[in-house]
Amino acid sequence: AVLLVESGGGSSQPGGSLRLPCALSGEVYPIYCMSWVRHASGQDLEGAAGIDTDGATKYADSVKGRFTISHDKHNNTIYLDMNSLTPEDTAMYYCTATVWACPAEYGKSITTREHMYWGQGTQVSVSS
Repeated sequence: AVLLVESGGGSSQPGGSLRLPCALSGEVYPIYCMSWVRHASGQDLEGAAGIDTDGATKYADSVKGRFTISHDKHNNTIYLDMNSLTPEDTAMYYCTATVWACPAEYGKSITTREHMYWGQGTQVSVSS
């Protein structure tokens, strides 16, 4: 099994920035795709960004150009750097990991079965 532990998160004003780290531990060797999935109140789960172990990244259109996902292989940590935050970015953010390829698209509704391992989530709130 793989354990995912998110940190960071919190509150920001519109236009601000936050960084979300996610530490992976356990049987991480087979993991191929790591993602950040978000869940806003009253909305479906949405894949925000993903990165595979080859370094290829994908983003939802709603975050492209503002969010950056990265993978520190030495420390087994994934980061989501979020800039130019808007109130629409308010959501619970989950770090996920799978042994298969990343989804073809991000930004659409997903189910929990599409990602094998999930962190406990960290809340991001953006308001003035």
